[in-house]
Amino acid sequence: MIRSLITLAIAATLAACATSSPDVISRNDAQRMSTVLDGVVLSVRPVTVEGSQSGAGAVAGGVVGGIAGGSVGGRRESSVVGVLGAVAGSVVGNVIERNATREEALEIMVQLKGGERRSVVQAKGSESLNAGDQVILVTTGGKVRVTRAPAGTPRV
Repeated sequence: MIRSLITLAIAATLAACATSSPDVISRNDAQRMSTVLDGVVLSVRPVTVEGSQSGAGAVAGGVVGGIAGGSVGGRRESSVVGVLGAVAGSVVGNVIERNATREEALEIMVQLKGGERRSVVQAKGSESLNAGDQVILVTTGGKVRVTRAPAGTPRV
């Protein structure tokens, strides 16, 4: 039972490692050419990125619940309680995974040089952005991140 609880904790921890932070670059995106667009921040608002449900939490919870339930009562009761424990554990594991992977983020509305507007949702990074800030939109492999423009960047 202890081993199963450890497995569930590890699965929840690994699920929480996923991020949309502008400060974390995927290994697959390293050493790739990126497109860079200049812009100015129009607005920034906090949002919550929904947690994922890969099934790992449900499986781990089902295993823990099944083992815990299977150790209750006699032979006949242990089978029934084991199945109920597995179902309940799956539901609880799924909720834990969804909550563990939920992320506080920002929706950043940007106006580009040509007047077009873009909206990007990304996790809160190390730098704070405010309306009027000069920024760059960096697109790599279909993913976009917004970061403060380097010093000396021409104004939009």
